[in-house]
Amino acid sequence: MPEIILIAHNIRSTHNVGAFLRTCDGFGISKLIFSGYTPYPTIDGDTRLPHFADKLTRQIHKTALGAEVTVPFERFDEPPLDELKASGYTIVGLEQDERSVMLNDYKSPEKIALFLGNEIDGIYPEFRDQCDDLIEIPMSGMKESFNVSVATGIALYGLLFNKN
Repeated sequence: MPEIILIAHNIRSTHNVGAFLRTCDGFGISKLIFSGYTPYPTIDGDTRLPHFADKLTRQIHKTALGAEVTVPFERFDEPPLDELKASGYTIVGLEQDERSVMLNDYKSPEKIALFLGNEIDGIYPEFRDQCDDLIEIPMSGMKESFNVSVATGIALYGLLFNKN
């Protein structure tokens, strides 16, 4: 199975963040990277006001249910895509795009950094251009997309267990 790092950039919802943590724990994802304005649990040397960091941590805990202490995570202002590439990771964006490959047709490389974008706008163009690959989840209902945390679970399952 591939080694996967999850990157959550400019996610607004603490509920989605908690779901990412819980999903990462369930799939044994090696690390979660929070970047941009994505809320994150309290960290050592946290520069946020203590009451603000504590409030966000409590909100994240509602859906993470303890995974915020079992899943390794880091926090960056900007996603460290160049560093990840230099470490051998393929940057795979989860995004509907003309160059996207359907998840069920995608052959997972050995080291993946799965990039997630904002709940409304997705992956911003400047980051989409830095992705080595883009994957998309096939849809057959009336809605055009899944909630980002639901899509993440589907994508991680596909990346880990596709037999392509």
